[in-house]
Amino acid sequence: MNWDTIEGNWKEYRGKAKEKWGKLTDDRLDVIAGRRDQLLGEIQKSYGVSKDEAEKQVTEFEEAKRDVPS
Repeated sequence: MNWDTIEGNWKEYRGKAKEKWGKLTDDRLDVIAGRRDQLLGEIQKSYGVSKDEAEKQVTEFEEAKRDVPS
């Protein structure tokens, strides 16, 4: 699975994103709308982490979703 799949099915994946990054509000998740770069920026801002750390977290999220049937 690639990020396009997550973006295309964001309504399904946003709940999992909310579980992982609880500081992200529903409104912010709606604005992100599955866009990877937007998610990275929100994680950096909300959690005060580096770009590399945000990238690592999003990559882990993406890899974990490979195991979820679509």
